[in-house]
Amino acid sequence: MPTSATISKSAAIRARLNHPIIDSDGHTAEFEPALFDYLREVGGSRMLDRLKSMPNSPIAFRWYRMTPQERRDARLARPLWAAHPTRNTLDRATSSLPRLLHQRLPEMGIDFSIIYPSFGIVLPSLGDEELRRASCRALNRLHADIFRAYADRLTPAAVIPMHTPAEALEELDYAVRVLGLKVVLMPAFVVRTIPAAARKSPDAARYAHWFDTYALDSEYDYDPVWARCVELKVAPTFHSGTMGLGMRNSISNFVYNHIGHFAASAEAICKSLFLGGVTRRFPQIRFAFLEGGAAWAAGLLCDLAGHWEKHNAAMVSNYDPRALDEDLMRRLFREYGSDYRAEIAARQDDRSQLLWGVVQDPADLDEFARCAVRTREDIRDRFVPNFFFGCEGDDRMTAVAFDPRKNPFAARLGAIYGSDLGHFDLPDMRLAASEAWEMVERGCISEEDFRDFVLINPVRAKAEANPDFFKGTAVEAAARSVLAHSQPR
Repeated sequence: MPTSATISKSAAIRARLNHPIIDSDGHTAEFEPALFDYLREVGGSRMLDRLKSMPNSPIAFRWYRMTPQERRDARLARPLWAAHPTRNTLDRATSSLPRLLHQRLPEMGIDFSIIYPSFGIVLPSLGDEELRRASCRALNRLHADIFRAYADRLTPAAVIPMHTPAEALEELDYAVRVLGLKVVLMPAFVVRTIPAAARKSPDAARYAHWFDTYALDSEYDYDPVWARCVELKVAPTFHSGTMGLGMRNSISNFVYNHIGHFAASAEAICKSLFLGGVTRRFPQIRFAFLEGGAAWAAGLLCDLAGHWEKHNAAMVSNYDPRALDEDLMRRLFREYGSDYRAEIAARQDDRSQLLWGVVQDPADLDEFARCAVRTREDIRDRFVPNFFFGCEGDDRMTAVAFDPRKNPFAARLGAIYGSDLGHFDLPDMRLAASEAWEMVERGCISEEDFRDFVLINPVRAKAEANPDFFKGTAVEAAARSVLAHSQPR
Protein backbone atom coordinates (compact mmCIF):
# COMPACT_ATOMS: atom_id res chain seq x y z
CA MET A 1 0.00 0.00 0.00
CA PRO A 2 1.32 3.51 -0.76
CA THR A 3 2.48 5.26 2.40
CA SER A 4 3.64 8.73 3.31
CA ALA A 5 7.20 9.32 4.44
CA THR A 6 6.01 11.72 7.12
CA ILE A 7 3.55 11.27 9.93
CA SER A 8 0.21 12.91 9.26
CA LYS A 9 -0.93 15.90 11.30
CA SER A 10 -3.87 13.85 12.54
CA ALA A 11 -1.57 11.09 13.77
CA ALA A 12 0.60 13.68 15.51
CA ILE A 13 -2.43 15.16 17.27
CA ARG A 14 -3.61 11.73 18.36
CA ALA A 15 -0.12 10.96 19.72
CA ARG A 16 -0.20 13.96 22.05
CA LEU A 17 -3.59 13.06 23.53
CA ASN A 18 -4.03 10.75 26.51
CA HIS A 19 -7.34 9.43 25.23
CA PRO A 20 -8.62 7.75 22.05
CA ILE A 21 -10.69 9.36 19.31
CA ILE A 22 -13.97 7.68 18.40
CA ASP A 23 -15.49 8.50 15.04
CA SER A 24 -19.28 8.22 15.24
CA ASP A 25 -19.91 8.66 11.52
CA GLY A 26 -17.61 7.18 8.90
CA HIS A 27 -18.89 5.90 5.57
CA THR A 28 -18.26 3.02 3.27
CA ALA A 29 -18.71 3.33 -0.48
CA GLU A 30 -20.67 0.23 -1.40
CA PHE A 31 -18.97 -2.06 -3.90
CA GLU A 32 -22.00 -2.65 -6.10
CA PRO A 33 -21.06 -6.06 -7.57
CA ALA A 34 -20.80 -7.52 -4.07
CA LEU A 35 -24.07 -5.94 -2.93
CA PHE A 36 -25.81 -7.16 -6.07
CA ASP A 37 -24.66 -10.71 -5.36
CA TYR A 38 -26.12 -10.53 -1.86
CA LEU A 39 -29.37 -9.08 -3.21
CA ARG A 40 -29.65 -11.96 -5.67
CA GLU A 41 -29.15 -14.40 -2.79
CA VAL A 42 -31.85 -12.72 -0.73
CA GLY A 43 -34.47 -12.02 -3.40
CA GLY A 44 -33.32 -13.45 -6.70
CA SER A 45 -32.29 -11.74 -9.93
CA ARG A 46 -35.72 -10.16 -10.33
CA MET A 47 -35.11 -8.12 -7.19
CA LEU A 48 -31.89 -6.72 -8.59
CA ASP A 49 -33.63 -5.88 -11.85
CA ARG A 50 -36.29 -3.98 -9.91
CA LEU A 51 -33.68 -1.99 -8.02
CA LYS A 52 -31.90 -1.01 -11.22
CA SER A 53 -35.11 -0.08 -13.02
CA MET A 54 -36.60 2.16 -10.32
CA PRO A 55 -36.99 5.78 -11.55
CA ASN A 56 -35.24 7.11 -8.44
CA SER A 57 -32.89 4.20 -7.89
CA PRO A 58 -29.93 5.04 -5.64
CA ILE A 59 -27.60 3.57 -8.24
CA ALA A 60 -28.65 5.96 -11.05
CA PHE A 61 -29.54 9.64 -10.68
CA ARG A 62 -32.45 10.37 -13.01
CA TRP A 63 -31.70 14.12 -13.00
CA TYR A 64 -28.52 13.59 -15.01
CA ARG A 65 -30.40 11.71 -17.74
CA MET A 66 -32.93 14.49 -18.29
CA THR A 67 -32.83 17.58 -20.48
CA PRO A 68 -33.00 20.99 -18.79
CA GLN A 69 -36.60 21.36 -19.95
CA GLU A 70 -37.53 17.94 -18.57
CA ARG A 71 -36.01 18.89 -15.20
CA ARG A 72 -37.99 22.11 -15.16
CA ASP A 73 -41.19 20.38 -16.19
CA ALA A 74 -40.82 17.73 -13.48
CA ARG A 75 -39.36 20.18 -10.93
CA LEU A 76 -36.81 17.50 -10.09
CA ALA A 77 -34.25 18.67 -7.54
CA ARG A 78 -30.61 18.55 -8.54
CA PRO A 79 -28.79 15.83 -6.55
CA LEU A 80 -25.09 15.71 -5.76
CA TRP A 81 -22.74 14.96 -8.63
CA ALA A 82 -20.57 12.47 -6.73
CA ALA A 83 -20.42 11.60 -3.04
CA HIS A 84 -16.85 10.31 -3.00
CA PRO A 85 -13.60 12.18 -3.70
CA THR A 86 -11.74 10.75 -6.70
CA ARG A 87 -8.48 12.71 -7.08
CA ASN A 88 -7.09 10.73 -4.14
CA THR A 89 -7.39 7.18 -5.45
CA LEU A 90 -6.06 5.71 -2.22
CA ASP A 91 -8.87 7.36 -0.24
CA ARG A 92 -11.47 6.29 -2.78
CA ALA A 93 -10.36 2.66 -2.50
CA THR A 94 -10.12 2.93 1.28
CA SER A 95 -13.80 3.82 1.55
CA SER A 96 -14.73 0.52 -0.14
CA LEU A 97 -12.14 -1.85 1.39
CA PRO A 98 -12.55 -2.55 5.12
CA ARG A 99 -9.08 -4.07 5.53
CA LEU A 100 -7.43 -1.02 3.98
CA LEU A 101 -9.56 1.32 6.09
CA HIS A 102 -8.66 -0.63 9.22
CA GLN A 103 -4.97 -0.33 8.35
CA ARG A 104 -5.15 3.41 7.66
CA LEU A 105 -7.14 4.55 10.72
CA PRO A 106 -3.95 5.61 12.59
CA GLU A 107 -3.14 8.02 9.73
CA MET A 108 -6.50 9.62 10.32
CA GLY A 109 -5.92 9.89 14.08
CA ILE A 110 -8.92 7.63 14.71
CA ASP A 111 -8.99 4.70 17.12
CA PHE A 112 -12.47 3.39 16.38
CA SER A 113 -15.09 4.22 13.76
CA ILE A 114 -18.77 3.43 13.31
CA ILE A 115 -19.33 2.88 9.59
CA TYR A 116 -22.54 3.83 7.81
CA PRO A 117 -23.51 3.11 4.21
CA SER A 118 -23.59 5.65 1.37
CA PHE A 119 -26.36 5.04 -1.14
CA GLY A 120 -27.49 2.32 1.26
CA ILE A 121 -28.88 5.11 3.44
CA VAL A 122 -31.84 5.39 1.08
CA LEU A 123 -32.63 1.66 0.90
CA PRO A 124 -34.94 1.72 3.99
CA SER A 125 -37.00 4.44 2.27
CA LEU A 126 -37.71 2.67 -1.02
CA GLY A 127 -41.41 2.67 -1.81
CA ASP A 128 -41.48 -0.96 -3.02
CA GLU A 129 -41.94 -2.99 0.19
CA GLU A 130 -40.57 -6.27 -1.11
CA LEU A 131 -37.53 -4.57 -2.63
CA ARG A 132 -37.04 -2.39 0.43
CA ARG A 133 -36.92 -5.32 2.81
CA ALA A 134 -34.76 -7.47 0.55
CA SER A 135 -32.21 -4.74 -0.16
CA CYS A 136 -31.88 -3.85 3.54
CA ARG A 137 -31.37 -7.53 4.37
CA ALA A 138 -28.75 -7.88 1.61
CA LEU A 139 -26.81 -4.80 2.70
CA ASN A 140 -26.83 -5.88 6.34
CA ARG A 141 -25.55 -9.35 5.48
CA LEU A 142 -22.83 -7.92 3.24
CA HIS A 143 -21.53 -5.49 5.84
CA ALA A 144 -21.72 -8.02 8.67
CA ASP A 145 -19.54 -10.33 6.60
CA ILE A 146 -16.90 -7.90 5.30
CA PHE A 147 -16.38 -5.96 8.55
CA ARG A 148 -16.42 -8.93 10.95
CA ALA A 149 -12.63 -9.42 10.94
CA TYR A 150 -12.02 -5.77 11.85
CA ALA A 151 -14.36 -5.41 14.81
CA ASP A 152 -11.60 -4.12 17.09
CA ARG A 153 -11.64 -0.78 15.26
CA LEU A 154 -14.64 -0.79 12.89
CA THR A 155 -18.31 -1.62 13.32
CA PRO A 156 -20.93 -1.27 10.57
CA ALA A 157 -24.49 -0.06 11.00
CA ALA A 158 -27.51 -2.13 10.03
CA VAL A 159 -30.17 -0.35 7.99
CA ILE A 160 -33.70 -0.80 9.35
CA PRO A 161 -36.85 -0.14 7.28
CA MET A 162 -39.54 1.68 9.26
CA HIS A 163 -42.62 1.78 7.02
CA THR A 164 -44.40 -0.40 9.59
CA PRO A 165 -43.42 -1.56 13.06
CA ALA A 166 -43.65 -5.17 11.83
CA GLU A 167 -40.92 -4.82 9.21
CA ALA A 168 -38.76 -2.78 11.58
CA LEU A 169 -39.01 -5.46 14.28
CA GLU A 170 -38.21 -8.24 11.84
CA GLU A 171 -35.03 -6.60 10.55
CA LEU A 172 -33.98 -5.46 14.01
CA ASP A 173 -34.13 -9.02 15.27
CA TYR A 174 -32.26 -10.38 12.26
CA ALA A 175 -29.57 -7.70 12.24
CA VAL A 176 -28.82 -7.86 15.95
CA ARG A 177 -29.65 -11.43 17.00
CA VAL A 178 -28.54 -13.25 13.84
CA LEU A 179 -25.88 -11.03 12.28
CA GLY A 180 -24.53 -9.64 15.55
CA LEU A 181 -24.62 -6.00 14.41
CA LYS A 182 -24.80 -3.48 17.23
CA VAL A 183 -25.57 -0.17 15.46
CA VAL A 184 -28.90 0.49 13.75
CA LEU A 185 -29.69 3.18 11.21
CA MET A 186 -33.32 4.19 10.69
CA PRO A 187 -34.86 6.68 8.28
CA ALA A 188 -35.95 9.85 10.06
CA PHE A 189 -39.37 9.70 8.44
CA VAL A 190 -41.61 7.68 6.17
CA VAL A 191 -43.30 9.43 3.25
CA ARG A 192 -47.00 8.54 3.20
CA THR A 193 -49.79 9.48 0.82
CA ILE A 194 -52.45 11.84 2.17
CA PRO A 195 -55.65 9.71 2.24
CA ALA A 196 -57.97 12.54 1.21
CA ALA A 197 -55.84 13.22 -1.87
CA ALA A 198 -55.79 9.55 -2.81
CA ARG A 199 -59.58 9.38 -2.62
CA LYS A 200 -59.94 12.47 -4.76
CA SER A 201 -57.37 11.63 -7.43
CA PRO A 202 -55.04 8.62 -7.45
CA ASP A 203 -52.79 10.38 -9.96
CA ALA A 204 -52.53 13.57 -7.90
CA ALA A 205 -51.92 11.50 -4.77
CA ARG A 206 -48.40 10.79 -6.01
CA TYR A 207 -47.59 14.42 -5.24
CA ALA A 208 -49.60 14.80 -2.03
CA HIS A 209 -47.59 13.40 0.86
CA TRP A 210 -47.04 13.83 4.54
CA PHE A 211 -44.03 12.81 6.64
CA ASP A 212 -44.55 10.29 9.41
CA THR A 213 -41.94 10.76 12.15
CA TYR A 214 -43.24 7.79 14.19
CA ALA A 215 -43.99 9.40 17.53
CA LEU A 216 -46.42 12.25 16.88
CA ASP A 217 -49.62 11.73 14.87
CA SER A 218 -48.14 8.58 13.35
CA GLU A 219 -49.95 6.07 11.20
CA TYR A 220 -48.79 3.31 13.60
CA ASP A 221 -47.79 2.77 17.19
CA TYR A 222 -43.99 2.50 17.13
CA ASP A 223 -43.56 1.89 20.86
CA PRO A 224 -42.91 -1.83 20.20
CA VAL A 225 -39.94 -0.76 18.05
CA TRP A 226 -38.46 1.42 20.78
CA ALA A 227 -39.09 -1.33 23.32
CA ARG A 228 -37.26 -3.81 21.11
CA CYS A 229 -34.33 -1.41 20.79
CA VAL A 230 -34.10 -1.31 24.57
CA GLU A 231 -34.33 -5.11 24.73
CA LEU A 232 -31.63 -5.55 22.06
CA LYS A 233 -29.48 -2.82 23.63
CA VAL A 234 -29.19 -0.75 20.48
CA ALA A 235 -29.38 3.04 20.23
CA PRO A 236 -31.32 4.17 17.14
CA THR A 237 -29.48 6.48 14.76
CA PHE A 238 -31.07 8.72 12.13
CA HIS A 239 -29.29 9.95 9.01
CA SER A 240 -31.88 11.02 6.41
CA GLY A 241 -31.69 13.64 3.71
CA THR A 242 -34.40 16.12 2.77
CA MET A 243 -33.03 17.29 -0.57
CA GLY A 244 -35.88 17.58 -3.05
CA LEU A 245 -38.45 18.14 -0.32
CA GLY A 246 -40.18 21.38 0.55
CA MET A 247 -37.97 24.38 -0.15
CA ARG A 248 -34.87 22.27 -0.90
CA ASN A 249 -36.02 21.72 -4.43
CA SER A 250 -33.80 23.73 -6.77
CA ILE A 251 -33.63 22.09 -10.19
CA SER A 252 -30.17 23.59 -10.83
CA ASN A 253 -28.26 24.06 -7.58
CA PHE A 254 -27.16 21.15 -5.40
CA VAL A 255 -25.60 23.46 -2.79
CA TYR A 256 -28.96 25.17 -2.26
CA ASN A 257 -30.62 21.79 -1.75
CA HIS A 258 -27.86 20.38 0.43
CA ILE A 259 -27.34 23.12 3.02
CA GLY A 260 -29.21 22.24 6.20
CA HIS A 261 -30.97 19.20 4.80
CA PHE A 262 -29.71 16.70 7.39
CA ALA A 263 -30.47 19.16 10.20
CA ALA A 264 -34.04 19.54 8.92
CA SER A 265 -34.80 15.82 9.12
CA ALA A 266 -33.02 15.53 12.47
CA GLU A 267 -35.04 18.34 14.01
CA ALA A 268 -38.28 16.80 12.76
CA ILE A 269 -37.67 13.35 14.26
CA CYS A 270 -36.16 14.79 17.45
CA LYS A 271 -39.20 17.01 18.07
CA SER A 272 -41.48 14.08 17.38
CA LEU A 273 -39.68 11.76 19.79
CA PHE A 274 -39.70 14.39 22.53
CA LEU A 275 -43.21 15.81 22.15
CA GLY A 276 -44.58 12.34 21.44
CA GLY A 277 -43.32 11.22 24.84
CA VAL A 278 -40.89 8.53 23.67
CA THR A 279 -38.10 9.72 25.96
CA ARG A 280 -40.61 9.84 28.82
CA ARG A 281 -41.80 6.26 28.24
CA PHE A 282 -38.30 4.94 27.44
CA PRO A 283 -35.90 7.09 29.50
CA GLN A 284 -33.06 4.61 28.97
CA ILE A 285 -33.09 4.91 25.20
CA ARG A 286 -30.42 6.94 23.37
CA PHE A 287 -30.98 8.49 19.95
CA ALA A 288 -28.37 9.96 17.62
CA PHE A 289 -28.85 12.30 14.65
CA LEU A 290 -25.98 12.48 12.18
CA GLU A 291 -24.38 15.18 10.00
CA GLY A 292 -26.77 17.94 11.03
CA GLY A 293 -24.49 19.49 13.64
CA ALA A 294 -25.56 20.70 17.06
CA ALA A 295 -26.67 24.27 16.38
CA TRP A 296 -30.18 23.16 15.48
CA ALA A 297 -30.33 21.08 18.66
CA ALA A 298 -29.39 24.04 20.85
CA GLY A 299 -32.05 26.08 19.10
CA LEU A 300 -34.63 23.34 19.55
CA LEU A 301 -33.93 23.04 23.26
CA CYS A 302 -34.30 26.82 23.60
CA ASP A 303 -37.55 26.74 21.65
CA LEU A 304 -39.00 23.87 23.66
CA ALA A 305 -38.25 25.64 26.92
CA GLY A 306 -39.60 28.93 25.60
CA HIS A 307 -42.76 27.41 24.18
CA TRP A 308 -43.47 25.56 27.38
CA GLU A 309 -43.16 28.78 29.38
CA LYS A 310 -45.60 30.63 27.10
CA HIS A 311 -47.77 27.75 25.88
CA ASN A 312 -48.13 25.24 28.68
CA ALA A 313 -51.58 24.11 29.78
CA ALA A 314 -51.86 26.82 32.43
CA MET A 315 -50.57 29.65 30.26
CA VAL A 316 -52.83 28.96 27.28
CA SER A 317 -55.81 29.93 29.43
CA ASN A 318 -54.61 33.50 28.91
CA TYR A 319 -55.65 33.14 25.26
CA ASP A 320 -59.16 31.77 25.88
CA PRO A 321 -61.57 34.04 23.94
CA ARG A 322 -64.17 33.44 26.64
CA ALA A 323 -62.04 35.53 28.99
CA LEU A 324 -62.69 38.69 26.98
CA ASP A 325 -64.93 41.29 28.62
CA GLU A 326 -67.16 41.95 25.63
CA ASP A 327 -68.90 44.93 27.21
CA LEU A 328 -65.57 46.60 27.93
CA MET A 329 -64.36 45.88 24.39
CA ARG A 330 -67.44 47.58 22.94
CA ARG A 331 -67.06 50.58 25.22
CA LEU A 332 -63.39 51.00 24.35
CA PHE A 333 -64.07 50.74 20.63
CA ARG A 334 -66.81 53.33 20.91
CA GLU A 335 -64.53 55.62 22.92
CA TYR A 336 -61.29 55.16 21.00
CA GLY A 337 -62.40 53.84 17.61
CA SER A 338 -62.75 57.19 15.85
CA ASP A 339 -59.83 56.33 13.56
CA TYR A 340 -62.06 53.73 11.93
CA ARG A 341 -65.20 54.52 10.00
CA ALA A 342 -68.00 54.94 12.49
CA GLU A 343 -70.07 52.05 11.19
CA ILE A 344 -67.05 49.67 11.30
CA ALA A 345 -66.08 50.57 14.86
CA ALA A 346 -69.54 49.68 16.05
CA ARG A 347 -69.69 46.39 14.17
CA GLN A 348 -68.60 43.19 15.93
CA ASP A 349 -69.89 40.44 13.64
CA ASP A 350 -66.94 40.21 11.19
CA ARG A 351 -64.20 39.33 13.67
CA SER A 352 -61.82 36.65 12.40
CA GLN A 353 -61.13 33.47 14.31
CA LEU A 354 -57.39 34.01 13.79
CA LEU A 355 -57.28 37.30 15.70
CA TRP A 356 -60.06 36.73 18.21
CA GLY A 357 -59.64 33.05 19.01
CA VAL A 358 -61.73 29.90 18.92
CA VAL A 359 -63.26 28.09 21.87
CA GLN A 360 -61.58 24.68 22.23
CA ASP A 361 -62.01 21.56 24.27
CA PRO A 362 -59.72 21.97 27.32
CA ALA A 363 -58.45 18.43 26.73
CA ASP A 364 -56.86 19.57 23.48
CA LEU A 365 -54.95 22.49 24.95
CA ASP A 366 -52.07 20.74 26.70
CA GLU A 367 -49.65 20.14 23.84
CA PHE A 368 -47.05 18.81 26.26
CA ALA A 369 -49.39 16.12 27.61
CA ARG A 370 -47.79 13.20 25.74
CA CYS A 371 -44.34 14.00 27.06
CA ALA A 372 -45.86 14.83 30.49
CA VAL A 373 -43.82 18.00 31.00
CA ARG A 374 -45.01 19.60 34.21
CA THR A 375 -41.98 21.73 35.05
CA ARG A 376 -39.32 23.44 32.97
CA GLU A 377 -36.75 20.97 34.29
CA ASP A 378 -38.73 18.07 32.83
CA ILE A 379 -37.70 19.33 29.40
CA ARG A 380 -34.04 19.11 30.37
CA ASP A 381 -34.43 15.64 31.85
CA ARG A 382 -36.19 14.20 28.78
CA PHE A 383 -34.00 15.89 26.18
CA VAL A 384 -30.41 16.32 27.27
CA PRO A 385 -29.55 12.73 28.34
CA ASN A 386 -31.39 11.04 25.48
CA PHE A 387 -30.17 12.82 22.34
CA PHE A 388 -26.77 12.92 20.65
CA PHE A 389 -25.86 15.09 17.69
CA GLY A 390 -23.38 14.16 14.99
CA CYS A 391 -21.07 17.02 14.05
CA GLU A 392 -18.43 17.05 11.34
CA GLY A 393 -14.92 18.14 12.19
CA ASP A 394 -15.06 21.44 10.30
CA ASP A 395 -18.34 22.60 11.88
CA ARG A 396 -17.42 25.43 14.25
CA MET A 397 -21.01 25.69 15.45
CA THR A 398 -20.30 22.49 17.39
CA ALA A 399 -18.96 24.85 20.05
CA VAL A 400 -22.54 25.85 20.91
CA ALA A 401 -23.15 22.38 22.32
CA PHE A 402 -20.47 22.92 24.96
CA ASP A 403 -21.44 26.48 25.96
CA PRO A 404 -23.61 26.42 29.11
CA ARG A 405 -23.93 30.23 28.95
CA LYS A 406 -26.05 29.98 25.83
CA ASN A 407 -27.98 26.77 26.40
CA PRO A 408 -31.04 26.51 28.66
CA PHE A 409 -30.40 24.80 31.99
CA ALA A 410 -26.66 25.50 31.45
CA ALA A 411 -26.72 22.26 29.48
CA ARG A 412 -23.84 20.70 27.62
CA LEU A 413 -25.38 18.89 24.68
CA GLY A 414 -24.27 15.49 23.42
CA ALA A 415 -22.25 16.50 20.36
CA ILE A 416 -20.44 13.50 18.85
CA TYR A 417 -17.64 13.64 16.31
CA GLY A 418 -18.32 12.32 12.82
CA SER A 419 -15.43 12.34 10.37
CA ASP A 420 -17.63 11.66 7.31
CA LEU A 421 -14.66 9.73 5.94
CA GLY A 422 -15.40 8.36 2.50
CA HIS A 423 -17.54 11.37 1.50
CA PHE A 424 -16.76 14.71 -0.12
CA ASP A 425 -16.87 16.64 3.17
CA LEU A 426 -13.51 15.01 4.01
CA PRO A 427 -11.51 15.23 0.77
CA ASP A 428 -8.35 13.90 2.47
CA MET A 429 -8.80 11.16 5.07
CA ARG A 430 -5.46 12.00 6.66
CA LEU A 431 -6.98 15.29 7.87
CA ALA A 432 -9.79 13.66 9.87
CA ALA A 433 -8.66 14.29 13.46
CA SER A 434 -6.73 17.46 12.64
CA GLU A 435 -9.83 19.03 11.11
CA ALA A 436 -11.72 18.54 14.38
CA TRP A 437 -8.74 19.67 16.50
CA GLU A 438 -8.72 23.03 14.71
CA MET A 439 -11.64 24.06 16.94
CA VAL A 440 -9.27 23.79 19.92
CA GLU A 441 -6.48 25.64 18.11
CA ARG A 442 -8.86 28.48 17.26
CA GLY A 443 -10.24 28.72 20.79
CA CYS A 444 -13.76 27.60 19.85
CA ILE A 445 -13.70 24.74 22.35
CA SER A 446 -11.37 23.63 25.13
CA GLU A 447 -9.36 20.41 25.27
CA GLU A 448 -11.91 19.14 27.79
CA ASP A 449 -14.68 19.89 25.30
CA PHE A 450 -12.72 18.05 22.63
CA ARG A 451 -12.43 15.01 24.88
CA ASP A 452 -16.20 15.08 25.40
CA PHE A 453 -16.67 15.42 21.65
CA VAL A 454 -14.50 12.50 20.54
CA LEU A 455 -14.68 10.16 23.54
CA ILE A 456 -17.10 10.85 26.40
CA ASN A 457 -20.21 11.57 24.34
CA PRO A 458 -19.58 8.84 21.74
CA VAL A 459 -19.17 6.28 24.51
CA ARG A 460 -22.32 7.41 26.26
CA ALA A 461 -24.29 7.48 23.02
CA LYS A 462 -23.79 3.74 22.50
CA ALA A 463 -22.60 2.18 25.76
CA GLU A 464 -25.33 3.61 27.98
CA ALA A 465 -27.66 1.44 25.92
CA ASN A 466 -25.21 -1.46 25.67
CA PRO A 467 -22.43 -1.50 28.29
CA ASP A 468 -20.64 -4.16 26.22
CA PHE A 469 -20.67 -2.11 23.03
CA PHE A 470 -16.92 -1.46 23.11
CA LYS A 471 -15.94 -4.82 24.57
CA GLY A 472 -13.13 -6.38 22.58
CA THR A 473 -12.33 -3.13 20.77
CA ALA A 474 -9.23 -0.96 20.80
CA VAL A 475 -11.04 1.55 23.02
CA GLU A 476 -12.50 -0.91 25.54
CA ALA A 477 -10.49 0.31 28.54
CA ALA A 478 -11.21 3.97 27.84
CA ALA A 479 -14.92 3.28 27.37
CA ARG A 480 -15.06 1.31 30.62
CA SER A 481 -13.47 4.24 32.45
CA VAL A 482 -15.94 6.71 30.93
CA LEU A 483 -18.92 4.64 32.04
CA ALA A 484 -17.50 4.26 35.52
CA HIS A 485 -17.00 7.98 36.01
CA SER A 486 -19.58 9.66 33.78
CA GLN A 487 -22.24 11.87 35.30
CA PRO A 488 -25.54 12.88 33.71
CA ARG A 489 -25.21 16.04 31.66
